[in-house]
Amino acid sequence: MSTLVEIRNLSKVYVRGSERLEVLHHVDLDIAQGDFLALMGPSGSGKTTLLNLIGGLDSPTEGTIAVGGKHIESLGEGELARWRASNVGFVFQFYNLLPMLSARRNVELPLLLTKLSGAERRRNAAIALELVGLKDRAEHKPGELSGGQQQRVAIARAIVSDPTLLVCDEPTGDLDRQSAADVLTLLGQLNREHGKTIIMVTHDPKAAEFARHTLHLDKGTLVEGSARTATLS
Repeated sequence: MSTLVEIRNLSKVYVRGSERLEVLHHVDLDIAQGDFLALMGPSGSGKTTLLNLIGGLDSPTEGTIAVGGKHIESLGEGELARWRASNVGFVFQFYNLLPMLSARRNVELPLLLTKLSGAERRRNAAIALELVGLKDRAEHKPGELSGGQQQRVAIARAIVSDPTLLVCDEPTGDLDRQSAADVLTLLGQLNREHGKTIIMVTHDPKAAEFARHTLHLDKGTLVEGSARTATLS
């Protein structure tokens, strides 16, 4: 199985006044193409920071991150934004849907950055909504949907541009147990049936069971969990 994400000597330091906070310490990690990885650890362990670095939302203080062979740590801001739009789908704990737009129009939003016509954007959004089981809710606004349905709309938005990588930060943290199970089952299907590589931060051991394996962070350092396809160097 080929490696999609290759991380070497990755460190992240935040400086606030005279305080220097090192959140990640010289992390080495390989993530295989088609993997579903859960990242766990206590609050402040660096989980979300690592996820944001892999997704190109933040830049490392030291070290390298290659995704699909491309070193994203060396990209300028504009290049990085274009790279994210083409390669990464984001799913957050809070759905970040625009309340005045229908589900379909929320899903279309990432496609506004592309050269697709209006008809092509609508068709792609319809395909994504069908994939997450919400074809019949396409014209409903977020306020007319349950929390689980809103998160599925957010997942449809994340996959509408057919990204290689899905990064999910506590995607079930705001959901009841049944809705959480439905969302995690959907992520598992996207991984198994559609080949999406998924990296998911979660506090919930039940959620982590849906992943192929789990890695733990403790004070900015990776500790191997039940890893099978990820490797710690």
